Amino acid sequence: MSDEFDVIVLGGGPGGYAAALRAAQLDLSVGLVEKDKIGGTCLHRGCIPTKALLHAAEVADATRESAQFGIKADFGGVDMAAVNSYKDGVVTKGYRGLQGLIKAAKKITVVEGEGRLTARDTVEVTPVGSNAGQRLLTGRHVVLATGSYSRTLPGLNIDGERIITSEHALTLDRVPASVVVLGGGVIGCEFASVWRSFGAEVTIVEALPRLLATEDEDSSKQLQRAFRRRGINALIGQPFENVEYTETGVKVTVAGGQTVEAELMLVAVGRGAVTDGLGYEQQGVTVERELVITDERLRTGVPGVYAVGDIVPGPQLAHRGFQQGIFVAEEIAGLNPPAIDEDGIPRVTYCDPEVASVGLTELRAREQYGADNIQTYIYHLGGNLKSNILKTQGMVKLVRVADGPVVGLHMVGSRVSELVGEAQLIYNWEAFPADVAQLVHMHPTQGEAIGEAHLALAGKPLHVHD
Repeated sequence: MSDEFDVIVLGGGPGGYAAALRAAQLDLSVGLVEKDKIGGTCLHRGCIPTKALLHAAEVADATRESAQFGIKADFGGVDMAAVNSYKDGVVTKGYRGLQGLIKAAKKITVVEGEGRLTARDTVEVTPVGSNAGQRLLTGRHVVLATGSYSRTLPGLNIDGERIITSEHALTLDRVPASVVVLGGGVIGCEFASVWRSFGAEVTIVEALPRLLATEDEDSSKQLQRAFRRRGINALIGQPFENVEYTETGVKVTVAGGQTVEAELMLVAVGRGAVTDGLGYEQQGVTVERELVITDERLRTGVPGVYAVGDIVPGPQLAHRGFQQGIFVAEEIAGLNPPAIDEDGIPRVTYCDPEVASVGLTELRAREQYGADNIQTYIYHLGGNLKSNILKTQGMVKLVRVADGPVVGLHMVGSRVSELVGEAQLIYNWEAFPADVAQLVHMHPTQGEAIGEAHLALAGKPLHVHD
């Protein structure tokens, strides 16, 4: 078996396996190094299992609230063993499918073990749980795709029982009676939503002034109101100070002395990049605050060495890493693909209600184009009949340059994640409101809300009251 490749990919998550598959399509030989399972955090401990839980939570809510639709159903509770079986089945099916794709790509050799960059063109692989010796792989190009881990705060003891991370939360065998979620970002809001639907009392502690602080301020306000209606308590702008054990769980203290007691505390304060101890800096790769610094073509500055995914500064999104992996493979193959516009990457938080966006927030647009050169419009889903059928509330907000294109789309409501595909086309193709206003949106759909919002910004609102 040859240990020389055109491309060595260090890490088998979405960024890494996408780079490997696309490189193989382009007739490049690939050594794909992974110490755990192909698919990475996203498939096994992140996106996919979390969304399975969120769907189970949606079913729980639909059952509990079925009478409003004229359907008689009794909510008998949550069987976490069965929920976990369903969740794990989804993950297993995805893993088998991915294994099949990798195996079918004849140019990919999967090397199991912990990889470390020992030269510009060399990765040293140490098998995990095996007595086999180290293996040296050499390649004309190396793609760093080592992913991320759950962050914590100084002084916090993650015991996996009362103080847990998202990885622990995904394997809980029960619904906790009460939970404090430390962090109001994507992970914190999604788990808060799941547990509330399952019947837990939930309190979110967030040091920043609002939930989902990277989203548009109007989206945050909509979500906070919706969470309040659902009975999710949120302590906003109140930094965490300490946590102590009680007889029944934990007691969390926030700035100002307020305390909250709960059975569990989920630490969801973001994810750090897995770069420490992997030899990156020793080989000349610039690493700042764990992140690998690259140019817009994802080059590290070390000839032939690229980086993709969560270790590159920017939003830590599986689909971002996936697209970056494809980009790097095509760059290595000499296809000169267009650079990825980070603002054009869709963002979704899959809580109830969902929050989806693409492009610039209103604040960023005003900073970039000038405060007087920006127009916004909010179309409330109360005027959308499909949203009324679903009994969801929310909005579609547009941000445009005056007499110019739409540069931001922000949505809140059930199933708005399904609208973000059209939203990204509008942003990435630099569409003007009039361009979208002339498109026919199927009736009745929530997609009509996008059409109505663009009609309004084009100067011809229809289903809108003054």
